[in-house]
Amino acid sequence: MSAQQALSDENILLREEQGGVVTLTLNRPAQFNALSEEMLEALQEALDDLKQDEAVRCVVIAASGKAFCAGHDLKQMRANPRQDYYDALFAQCGRVMQDIVNLPVPVIARVHGMATAAGCQLVASCDLAVAAESATFAVSGINVGLFCSTPAVALSRNVSPKHAFDMLVTGRFISSAEALSFGLVSRVAPDASLDEAVEALTASICAKSPVAIRTGKAMFGRQRSMSLEDAYSYAGNIMACNMMAEDAAEGIDAFIEKRKPVWKGR
Repeated sequence: MSAQQALSDENILLREEQGGVVTLTLNRPAQFNALSEEMLEALQEALDDLKQDEAVRCVVIAASGKAFCAGHDLKQMRANPRQDYYDALFAQCGRVMQDIVNLPVPVIARVHGMATAAGCQLVASCDLAVAAESATFAVSGINVGLFCSTPAVALSRNVSPKHAFDMLVTGRFISSAEALSFGLVSRVAPDASLDEAVEALTASICAKSPVAIRTGKAMFGRQRSMSLEDAYSYAGNIMACNMMAEDAAEGIDAFIEKRKPVWKGR
C-alpha cells in the first residue's frame, strides 16, 4: 500500500509501505506513544502479518508526536492491580519484542524525543536504530519503585553490563551520543535530517540481495547464543548454503564482470 493506513479502529498504529520498506508508526502522541494493551495487540497483529510477507525488505518502527515511546501505560496498569493481569501484560510485551528480533528482515527504530522504560526496550529489540541528536533514553522504572526487569533483557543484550546496570539502578537519561557509544543505537543524525538518515539506511539494505539479508539476520541472531566452535560450524554451513543461491552466483558474477547485480530473490 502506498498511503498510510490505520491498523486499528483507534488509529493507534499506522502502516505505510513503499518499495519494500514497511513503516509502522506508533500513534498515541498525547500519551507519548505508551505501550497500552491495545498498542501491543496492534503491533503483534502487524508483526504476524509481516513475517508472512516475502515482499517486505525491511521494517521501520517510528512514532508520532513529541516522543518515540514512554514505555508501558502506567495509568492502565494501575487500573488493573492484579498480578495475573501484570503477568499477562509483560508476557504480551515479551512476545512482541521477541517477534521483532525473530522477524525475517531487519527492523530499524527511528527514534526522536524520548524512549523510556519499555520504549527503550523497543529500541534495544530492533536490529538497528537511528536516533535524532536530541533524542534521550532511559530505563526509569526505578524512579517509581519498579525495576525495569523486562527492558533489562533487551538492554543487556545491546550494551555492556556496567552501562546497562548503571541505567537500570539510577534511571538516568542518556543522550543520543551516549546511546551510540554504548551500542544502544547504530546511527545518530541531526534532528532535521532524521528521515533522510533512515531512508539512506533502508535504501542500502534494499539494494542488497533479499536472500542474503534474510539469511544473515537469522544466522546473526542464532550464532550469538552458541559457543565459538559451534558458531563457526553453523556459520560455515549457512555460508555454504548461501553460496548455492542464485543471488550469490549473480552477485559474484556481477562483481567479476564489473556490473551491477540483478537480484532474483532466490
